[in-house]
Amino acid sequence: MRLPRSGAGWTIAVFGALAVLLGALGLIWPEAQLRMLGFEVPAERAAGDYTGTFLTASSMASFNMGVYYLLAAATEWRVFYRFTVWFRLVTFTVFTITVLSDVAPARFFGVAAWEGLGAVATAVGLWWDARRAGAAGAAGERAVGSGPVPATDAVS
Repeated sequence: MRLPRSGAGWTIAVFGALAVLLGALGLIWPEAQLRMLGFEVPAERAAGDYTGTFLTASSMASFNMGVYYLLAAATEWRVFYRFTVWFRLVTFTVFTITVLSDVAPARFFGVAAWEGLGAVATAVGLWWDARRAGAAGAAGERAVGSGPVPATDAVS
């Protein structure tokens, strides 16, 4: 697998790797995942308690999402990067409201914060990458006088 080639790509890769690892943890050791999130882990579950089923589904979704993020980072799929910024901010908002309305324990706010900070980090990475590309383009125009050489016309 290729390493990311941009600042934004690194933020996506880190999030993807952690999503894969945490998804695997939830599949292999669900009790640890629940404790990390601040949920109680009773010795025995009551009939009709589908916490394990929901955790398996969430963990598998996290694992798969992590793979998608790693693929996006490996291919520098910048449209995906921009898309994630907005939807991670939505996730931050929903998770924060969940904590504030006492639907989830306070420790669950860590998940909201991770999403929000990740969205901001990726947005800053996208801005930084664009600024760096603009500066490189301007330097190429000054040096050559006719603008940067298109990638398809560059000599290998």
